Amino acid sequence: MSKHDTSLSKSQLDLLKQFKKQIHNDSDRTDSHAQTKSKAQKNNSADTQTIEDESLLFSKAMQGVEKIKDHNIAQTEKTTKQKKVDAQTLAKRMAAEGSEIAEGEALSDMQALLNPVASQAFLSYRITTLQHRIFEDLKAGKMRWFEAVDLHGCTIEQARRAVLELLQIAKENNQNVVKIVHGKGKDGVLKTCVNGWLRQHREVLAFVSVPENQGGTGAVLVLLKRAEKNPKYDAQK
Repeated sequence: MSKHDTSLSKSQLDLLKQFKKQIHNDSDRTDSHAQTKSKAQKNNSADTQTIEDESLLFSKAMQGVEKIKDHNIAQTEKTTKQKKVDAQTLAKRMAAEGSEIAEGEALSDMQALLNPVASQAFLSYRITTLQHRIFEDLKAGKMRWFEAVDLHGCTIEQARRAVLELLQIAKENNQNVVKIVHGKGKDGVLKTCVNGWLRQHREVLAFVSVPENQGGTGAVLVLLKRAEKNPKYDAQK
């Protein structure tokens, strides 16, 4: 219909123009939406293809790879438990070696027994040149001990041999703190002997009853000279 058609009034012609313009705009929006939708579909298709490609590459790369079995996994848990040797074993080892008997006989049982200590007594000894701070650390249980021996059930001779062997093992391993469990007992005989033996031993710098939470007056921590130049220790490094 031509705009020059005189059968339509001016107002009808304006309305017709608006209608045509609206149809044209709706058509543009429809085309734009279709293009956007098409682009999104292409992008999704591309992403899907990329994922499939990467999955295929990963599968190829993992061919022949087996899952690690549990029993092949290394245990990383640290073992902090300290060793506690058997007094009877130490006494037998000492007797078998024989080389340390001379030093053992130098520790007088009689001298120890002539200076008895009560079963509940707190033992404390140090050489005069030992630093006070070091002794206080030993007394407070702050110094980690290397090995311990329990003398319960031992005869005096077995206990003496076990103590000497324990001190020798510590020396060979360049360790300077050990623990000796002597017990309290009714008469405190083993406790009396340990107190006397350690005071006579040339490697002992100090000893003291352990804190209550570690055995109290039933055990002692012993501080030894550290054998830095021990040939056997050097050979093991």
